[in-house]
Formats: sequence, structure tokens, C-alpha cells
Amino acid sequence: MPFTPVPITYDPMTLTSIPKDQALDSLAPNDSRVEHKFAEVGGFKYHYMLANPAGKPTATVFLIHGWPDLGMGWRNQVPYLLSLNLQVVVPDMLGYGQTDAPDSYTEYTMKKMTAHMAEIIKQVTDQPIILGGHDWGALFVWRLAQYYPSLIRCVFSICVPYLPPSSVKFALPELVEKLPNFRYQLQLAGGGTEEIVAKKPERLRGFINGLFGGTTPEGKPAFTVDAGLIEENIDSIGQSPLVSKEVIDFYVQEFSRHGLHGPCNWYRTRELNGDDEEKIAGDNFKFPIPAMLLMADKDAALPPWMAIGQEQHFAAGLKLETLTDCSHWAMVQKPFEVNKHIGDFLKGILGDELKSAL
Repeated sequence: MPFTPVPITYDPMTLTSIPKDQALDSLAPNDSRVEHKFAEVGGFKYHYMLANPAGKPTATVFLIHGWPDLGMGWRNQVPYLLSLNLQVVVPDMLGYGQTDAPDSYTEYTMKKMTAHMAEIIKQVTDQPIILGGHDWGALFVWRLAQYYPSLIRCVFSICVPYLPPSSVKFALPELVEKLPNFRYQLQLAGGGTEEIVAKKPERLRGFINGLFGGTTPEGKPAFTVDAGLIEENIDSIGQSPLVSKEVIDFYVQEFSRHGLHGPCNWYRTRELNGDDEEKIAGDNFKFPIPAMLLMADKDAALPPWMAIGQEQHFAAGLKLETLTDCSHWAMVQKPFEVNKHIGDFLKGILGDELKSAL
């Protein structure tokens, strides 16, 4: 069924923080509930947070972040998952935080990076895992579950539908013609975003605040899906309405380690991924494990219409939900709703295993 794009107006002023009367248990930078671990896989060092419940965990959850985020992007979900007696592993992906950031974009293919994560999974547990992802991390978890189905018990994605591998490879400009909501990717892949931020050290803070909904005093955004990062606005971007100054400080610290080249390399691998996926593109693959997809109704980059027809790819069933009045940053804008959807999904799969642990 062909997709018909539906225009969505992205208004950063609608991004509001969590009401102060709602108590949210969220990880803080350097939170004592997590251990910081390192793994050497594929010739690179990966950093990940490991959080364990008080008793023997019922299962292990891996949470994969996207662009331009960190493992801390899941800070509102980790304590909730711990309360369900689950062990939680949250990596900084290749190019981010304390994980290595190779310069060459050829190291950032899905085939290579899913192989890295498969090795980390095997180091952490000998049981199939629960796997969740957001943004690029969501595309990543679909591919990880496709390449390594025996390692995955169930999978969930936030904001990104499953995109089947295709033997017909489109270069990025061709993709943008078909999906104009991806126009910003031309700037990211072309290096323009990195160049704008690198001109002044203080622009990194403006960039991060802006990606999380911060605006100029006049209400102008730092980033749009039509243009990417807007240089004329970045120097006057204010505090994010979604993310606290403490967490923004942490993000600035972590992105200062490597800059934006590694994270933007994820946008330069489309044709390489196409080459790798030619062998599986004609398999008419259907996921043999339960899956959940949460879309966000105000996500300008990945609007809900992109999930049309998803059910055909899931032999074991797909739970498809749409978060209302929600932007792309669902885990921080709607943490209670996201956690409830995750909890209901996992309870339906783990059943008595989870009940006996609580």
C-alpha cells in the first residue's frame, strides 16, 4: 500500500515539561543505581549503563538510543523497568558519549553495529533479551532482531516503524524526494550540521537545547525537518522545556568528547546498508517474536502515517499505538504513557514470570 504523506505542523512551543505535581523517578547523571561498564567488541570500546533490581532479575532489557541522544535518553524508563524486576542495559551507541567514535562512516553500518551489540548481549546474559529502541536506535533494533532473532525475546520501537530491507537502493536525495519529511537528513549527512555547531564552542549547548525544544526569545526553533539546523537561530536558543539544565550540562559534557561527526555518520550509510541488506531483501521476512510500535502524533520527522500496513511484517503480532499530543522525544515528553505501554506489553509476554517476581 503506498504511503500518502500527511502534513504535520511542528510547533516547538507545544513541547512542555512534565507537570510538577507528577512524581517521576528518573535517573540522574552519575546515578548510584547504575554501574558503568565497558566492552571491547569489533575493535571498538563501548560504554553502557547496567542497572540491576534487588533480587534475581526476571529478564534483561537492552535500550538503544538515537540521534542526537545518549543512553541517558532512557533515564525515565530505567527506574520503572527496575521496578518490574528487570535487569536493564543502556549503551552509548557508536559515536556517542564514552563509546568510541571512529571517523570513517563505513564503521557505522547496521550489519557491523548489530554484530557489536550481539556480542555485548552475549557478554551480559545467556538468555534472549527484551529489546527497545528510539529514533536511529529504533531502526537499529528492528535490524538487530532481524539479523539475530535467537537473541531477542520481544522488541519494541518508539517513533520508527519497521522499514523492510530493499534490493532497490535509493541514494539520500532520491529518498528525500519520496519522503520530504526526511529533508533535514541532507544537511546531517552532508556535514552542514557539524560545521554550524563547530564554529563556536557555546553552540553545542544551543544545539542540544534546541533539539529538545528550546527556542529563541521570539519562539523560533533551532531545527526543522525542512532545513535541519538553522544557523541564524542557534546563538540565541534558550533552555529546553523538556530537559533540565543538569541533564543538558551532562549532554554537553558527553558530546564534547567526540563532537557530532560520529553521530552524523549514521546518516551516511544508507547505500552501504543497502548493499549489506540485498541478501535479505527478498526474503519477505516476518518477525517471529512479539513486537510493539509506539508512534507520536506530532512527530514531524516520523509521522504516524508511516506505520500504515505495519502488521503484515509480524508473524507473532504487532501492538501498534499512537501517543497523542506528543513530539519525537516521547520518552521525556510522555514518560508515564511510554512506561505504561512498555509495561503492558511486557506483562502480556512475561505473564506469570513477571507476576511471580513482583
